[in-house]
Amino acid sequence: MVSSPDRPLDTIPRLVAHHAQNRPDSAAFREKEFGIWQSWSWRQTASEIDALALGFLDIGVNAGDHIAIIGRNRPYLYWAMVAAQSVGAIPVPLYQDAVAEEMAYVIEHCSARFIVAQDQEQVDKIIDVKEELSGVEQIIFLDPRGMRKYERALLTEYSVLQAQGRENEAKLRPELDKRLAAQSGADTCAMLYTSGTTGRPKGVVLSNDNIIMTSKASCSFDGLRADDSVLAYLPMAWVGDFIFSVGQASWSGFCVACPESSDTMQHDLREIGPTYFFAPPRYFEGVLTSVMIRMEDAGDLKRVMFKHFMEFARTVGPDILDGKPVGLGKRLKYALGNLLVYGPLKNSLGLSRVRVGYTAGEAIGPEIFDFYRSLGINLKQLYGQTEASVFITQQPDGQVRSDTVGVASPGVELKIADNGEVFYRSPGTFVEYYKNPESTKSTKDTEGWVATGDAGFIEKDTGHLRIIDRAKDVGKMKDGSLFAPKYVENKLKFFPNILETVVFGDGRDSCMAMINIDLQAVGNWAERNNIAYSSYQELAAHVDVYATIQQHVEDVNASLAADEMLAGCQVSRFLVLHKELDADDGELTRTRKVRRSVIEDKYKDLIDALYGGKTEIYTETEVTYEDGSKGSIAATLEIRDVRRVAREEKAA
Repeated sequence: MVSSPDRPLDTIPRLVAHHAQNRPDSAAFREKEFGIWQSWSWRQTASEIDALALGFLDIGVNAGDHIAIIGRNRPYLYWAMVAAQSVGAIPVPLYQDAVAEEMAYVIEHCSARFIVAQDQEQVDKIIDVKEELSGVEQIIFLDPRGMRKYERALLTEYSVLQAQGRENEAKLRPELDKRLAAQSGADTCAMLYTSGTTGRPKGVVLSNDNIIMTSKASCSFDGLRADDSVLAYLPMAWVGDFIFSVGQASWSGFCVACPESSDTMQHDLREIGPTYFFAPPRYFEGVLTSVMIRMEDAGDLKRVMFKHFMEFARTVGPDILDGKPVGLGKRLKYALGNLLVYGPLKNSLGLSRVRVGYTAGEAIGPEIFDFYRSLGINLKQLYGQTEASVFITQQPDGQVRSDTVGVASPGVELKIADNGEVFYRSPGTFVEYYKNPESTKSTKDTEGWVATGDAGFIEKDTGHLRIIDRAKDVGKMKDGSLFAPKYVENKLKFFPNILETVVFGDGRDSCMAMINIDLQAVGNWAERNNIAYSSYQELAAHVDVYATIQQHVEDVNASLAADEMLAGCQVSRFLVLHKELDADDGELTRTRKVRRSVIEDKYKDLIDALYGGKTEIYTETEVTYEDGSKGSIAATLEIRDVRRVAREEKAA
């Protein structure tokens, strides 16, 4: 893979070749396997990609073919994406935890002829639905363990394919060079499928220009450079991982580190100490919950010291981080706190070296957001979509707030429609939805403006964007007051005991809520209080758990009462669900977004009971087990009334 100096760096393969020539010995990828970190330089990375690209040609991959890629974050699978691009094919990463039927839909929809799968588990899923896949000709598998006796007519080992490419290089090289030379920024870089909150996932076609121009602008915005590093642990099928681990990494040349497994991610994060880090709010909430649980079990001296210095950090930490004036005495005390509390805590979380941290996807609680920033971690919020190549807004250093998602990213234009919906236009705007011109036309107009589906407004004095809710979910209560379920749900999820919640109320006279407890947080509370339980269902139904959740709901009601626009969204009644909402059961997307229509249909009996005034309801619910088999669980759920704060009480 050789980069020509007169060629623009407008494709990912050209960027890889550029780094291989200009910084050949710098680390491009790291991976922990069998407890040991392995590294690949840019020269080695380019060589691995080149061999696989030749192998793709050897088995007949054509320009324009779609190649499905399934597995956890591994350098080999990232190389497969770039190798596919090198031969003019289009990589289509899939969620590795998707069930076989979900994978079959994507593979058949994009007419993939070839699949690169990580291991036996993923190969078995494809074989199970092979009859539904009309075009699949070859599965390339990475890990051969457990597959010695598999029929090999359909299967090729990854390393064997690379060896074939190297062996036939003389014959294949002219064709590879021809295809590489023919590519441009307008060619498709990847196709990524949406999470499918409202129906079947849509294939979002993103060009090289989309990805590279967005990567260039966002790297410049945050000063990302070649000596940075990122931990690649989020799903490869998610656009965020693609832009961070492929787009920005290829543009800036920083190192992408892959953990050994999802189970070791936190430990591996501590070892690698990335300087650039992204995580959804759920991650930061979960880590904070773990920290608070550990402090509950700590000795008296450590607990008192932690509480004292953390309370102090909240008053000065964000100001010090933003470079605002802080007195010498306070700076010295903060330095002492950093020595005793903040530094060791950041080190244990693996965030000691983070220069730039982002969270997005959902609103993050102000208390949680401020907790990390008070430690000196430069955590910021961004707002993005698959259709935008991620970045729509970002928070500039010194302008970081928990109640906005920042200003327009470089090159992005924003506008708010009359109905409050947010529109954007940018170099990252997707080309089209694959095989779906109707959705493309309804989402992107002829001038390039894209409807986000979110309602919000731009602050006149700061230019910061504030998101209220999904536009389609914002409605009216029966009395005409505003109904914004996501806003209420996010307030409820700020409590560590609450993992997920779904609020109902559009067109009705009151709001109701179904709540999932956080098993880790509530389970730890149960252990500390010597409360025995044998299952999630039993713990969720415990009388003290219900009392705690009721208090959380009433606290949220009090907060909502202070908001003139959203006071009508106070929750009147709630129940605690007997099972966690699960993507395998179709209740959540693979990116953990609630599928409201599915839940409204599946739990209609519970919703009717909430609005019907019942105090309990017996229900049976179908569930999907890890092996894909179906079953059901039954429970009698308690329904509780909660106190709402009246306007006159708020005024008083």
